[in-house]
Amino acid sequence: MKTVLFCAYREWALEIYDYIKERYVDKADLKLVKTENDFKKTIVRVKPDLILFVWWSWIVSRDIVDKYRCVCLHPSPLPKYRGGSPLQHQIISGEKESAVTLFVMNERLDAGPIVWQEAFSLDGDLDMIFSRVMEKGKKGVSKVMEMALKDDEIKGVAQDESKATSFRRRTPAQSEISASDFRDCTAEQLYNKIRALQDPYPNAFIVCKDNTKLKIQKAKVGK
Repeated sequence: MKTVLFCAYREWALEIYDYIKERYVDKADLKLVKTENDFKKTIVRVKPDLILFVWWSWIVSRDIVDKYRCVCLHPSPLPKYRGGSPLQHQIISGEKESAVTLFVMNERLDAGPIVWQEAFSLDGDLDMIFSRVMEKGKKGVSKVMEMALKDDEIKGVAQDESKATSFRRRTPAQSEISASDFRDCTAEQLYNKIRALQDPYPNAFIVCKDNTKLKIQKAKVGK
């Protein structure tokens, strides 16, 4: 039986874990870790055949990537939108479509060979988008599991560096909608920013009198 370390903490990512655990209950020993500290403790006592990072927020050290088979799920059409806050950056940029990508990790951030990639729509509220990511993720992670269980080499297609774009993780301060935004942005651009920053992310906000903040979680574009 293969030992698989499943690294995830977001609600939708844990639903992928539950799905994979049930599907492969007789074929793989899945061990879930939710924090960087848990990972460091677990990797010392467990020698996994595969490590899955499902939208993991912490940097994975080079020695781990070199020693183990590590595959990461990233919600963007890599090589575009590498780095932090990929969904938020795509929605705010006005993208209409994204993709769930699974890739073999290497020493560079989100730059390893692509094993599997499938598109999904960025239309609607963030919870709808997460649901699409979850369903695509189940499909992609299942493909990687099948390869690992058959002892197939998990290889992928090299990313086209000429098409690569990278972004930093967004900060809470970037969720502000300022007076200049109302002058310079279209209604659709502000709508995209608001829906990209729905829970569980730092919501869009307007600074009001006495430095109070009005948080905005829902919006729609009208005439």
